[in-house]
Amino acid sequence: QVQLVESGGGLVQAGGSLRLSCAASGGTSSSYTMGWFRQAPGKERVFVAVIIRSGGSTFYADSVKGRFTISRDNAKNTVDLQMNSLKPEDTAVYYCAATLAGLGTRRYEYKYWGQGTQVTVSS
Repeated sequence: QVQLVESGGGLVQAGGSLRLSCAASGGTSSSYTMGWFRQAPGKERVFVAVIIRSGGSTFYADSVKGRFTISRDNAKNTVDLQMNSLKPEDTAVYYCAATLAGLGTRRYEYKYWGQGTQVTVSS
């Protein structure tokens, strides 16, 4: 099993920035497509960003394009999500996930999930 642990969440004012990190263990993280999803209270968990396997390609939800950047450090087995120009609607629990198959933009493609980290953006 692959274990994923998110960190870096917190409270930030609108327009501010946060950097989330996901630490992977129990497998070779560079072999996995790594995604970030988020879930607001009472809402479904939705796709945010994905980086394909060794880091050749990235894709973002329309809601975060131009503001968020996903990256990975294969040597450290970590994947980060740099979040800039944060908006109140970005408030959610953010989850890191890993998969070996698929484009990685849909929840059902992922087998491994972290516990989530809370991001709260105040207005």
